[in-house]
Amino acid sequence: MYDFAHCLSDSIEKITHSICTLEFENNRPLYDWILDQLKLDSHPQQIEFARLNLSYSILSKRRLIELVNHGAVTGWDDPRMPTIAGMRRRGYTPEAIRNFCARIGVAKNENLVDVSLLEHCVREDLNERAPRVMGVLRPLRVIIDNYPETQVEEFECPNHPQNPGMGSRSVPFSGDLYIEEEDFLETPPKKFFRLAPGKEVRLRFGYFIKCVNVVKDPKTGKVVEVHCTYDPETRTGFAPDGRKVDATLHWVSANHSVPAEVRLYDRFFQVADPTGDGDDFAKHLNPKSLEIVASCLVEPSLAGAAPGSRYQFERLGYFCVDTQASSTKKLVFNRIVTLRDSWAKISGKEKR
Repeated sequence: MYDFAHCLSDSIEKITHSICTLEFENNRPLYDWILDQLKLDSHPQQIEFARLNLSYSILSKRRLIELVNHGAVTGWDDPRMPTIAGMRRRGYTPEAIRNFCARIGVAKNENLVDVSLLEHCVREDLNERAPRVMGVLRPLRVIIDNYPETQVEEFECPNHPQNPGMGSRSVPFSGDLYIEEEDFLETPPKKFFRLAPGKEVRLRFGYFIKCVNVVKDPKTGKVVEVHCTYDPETRTGFAPDGRKVDATLHWVSANHSVPAEVRLYDRFFQVADPTGDGDDFAKHLNPKSLEIVASCLVEPSLAGAAPGSRYQFERLGYFCVDTQASSTKKLVFNRIVTLRDSWAKISGKEKR
């Protein structure tokens, strides 16, 4: 029935070119024969092209509905799903998707397009349009011992370093801060350039700080608080004596930060071609395709951020306010894409 309905509906609707995937190539003689026999005024031309296959993903509706029905995803708009609804909720822009489609073009041969190209198009677009903000995913407390206890400064920070037209926002600074847990090591390896005992770093838009002491949990031995001193002469980002630091860290003020939940999305499948060895594609699902980090802190300018709005969290990646789970009482961000293609580095190491 489809063979009859396809050509007739195209003719009735005055379709000039009927674009199909390659599996319909064998149907074209029948498509033409029916229209010729009926001598209809409109005779569309059927043209076949290769189906788009995306690495570390599947685009077959038959297989995607299995994931939905079995609860492997939350629905058709799950940010891991390669659907328009899923990509929109993830934070992909229409411009990035159109750019990706223009780059891959239309082919006659089946091929597997690297998802890294899609992610590159997303990064390229968001780099131009996403305002910069600071957020800390896994907070580690930093106390600046010699900073005036009740003092709060307001730092005027540009929303985009290359686009002054995007304006700026005011970010409060105090002697009680949070940095990323991974930005501090008590016993660092040789090439660790971030904060460590006796080491000096710069805070983004702020001062040089130097670690002088740590406080540990008595039960676990884990560092829970880092004590530092700051150099008040380094507010401009430079030291009067010309000394340099190896790293600049992002931060939030403890008393001014806003709590948030962040959902870190990764590749949907563990292998590039999940259906390459048969129909049991579900066995290749990546169990780490979603990590929920519940105790994040973001700068106060993000309080009340509108659902769907996109930002670059400095040094971390691009994030979008979730359109379903986020509310005025609870901010929820989806990671759209990392700043760099970390997956390519991991895959390269595994191959070696």
